[in-house]
Amino acid sequence: MSTNTGPFPSGPSSSGPSSTAPGDDELSPAERYRASAERRAEAASDLGAFIRTLDFELDDFQKQACRSLQDGRGVLVAAPTGAGKTIVGEFAIYLALQRGLKAFYTTPIKALSNQKFTELAGKYGADKVGLLTGDTSINGDAPVVVMTTEVLRNMLYADSATLDDLGYVVMDEVHYLADRFRGAVWEEVIIHLPSEVQVVSLSATVSNAEEFGAWLDTVRGDTDIIVSEHRPVPLWQHVMVGRQIMDLFAGETTFDEIAPPVDADDPGQALVQSNTGTGRGFDVNPDLLAVARSEGQQGFRSRPGPGG
Repeated sequence: MSTNTGPFPSGPSSSGPSSTAPGDDELSPAERYRASAERRAEAASDLGAFIRTLDFELDDFQKQACRSLQDGRGVLVAAPTGAGKTIVGEFAIYLALQRGLKAFYTTPIKALSNQKFTELAGKYGADKVGLLTGDTSINGDAPVVVMTTEVLRNMLYADSATLDDLGYVVMDEVHYLADRFRGAVWEEVIIHLPSEVQVVSLSATVSNAEEFGAWLDTVRGDTDIIVSEHRPVPLWQHVMVGRQIMDLFAGETTFDEIAPPVDADDPGQALVQSNTGTGRGFDVNPDLLAVARSEGQQGFRSRPGPGG
């Protein structure tokens, strides 16, 4: 097992060994030659061919995970929502099709399965992609099948012939393994999949990625842990007030500057104060605070007491 968080050498180049890439000037001649040779080898590999099908550059963590897959290892990719970790799952599908194997893409809910089926069918063709959920069965013998995790678990227990020639399993939202009600399904799938199947585990950022990866390494064999904490898509937090969506935080206005001292007789103000806390730099939207105070004055004071 290995953990990768740093950058690899720059991406593939079609030039000869003497070609350079950003950062090569800081390397020795031998290191530059080796980096150039690695880029040439990658350009001629399955990963290089996959990259040429894309209209965007892969990030470092995506390349690291794809290299691990190409080299025959399983991967755990933990990255924020919107970081692009699903591209690693798509590379597993690409490898399966190139090598005449099957790939299963599992999701925790039917809606995600339907969405992924539509995406993959549009990319690879409806004849190569199937969908299996509790309600739907479409082209289940296709080389690429999207399904809920429970469907795959049932296949394993039934020793289904659909598992023949299975090479890759992508487990999207694998952090569901920690779910107290459904987590056992993910655990059973990971443990009972044939040993020759490479598992691609895609997870939101979790605090115990190292521990989780070590467990995967124990039960599945050589597994690399790829962690990215960079969030390319900003996470904006909002509050639903009636039918209006309001920003939770605001520009340069700090909570202390817009909130008067807590008035014990003003339940609305006390509610805002207790839920958001205090301290400089905690910029709460002043419009939201005004609404909260107004609602507190109108709602809390008119609410009947315990006696009716």
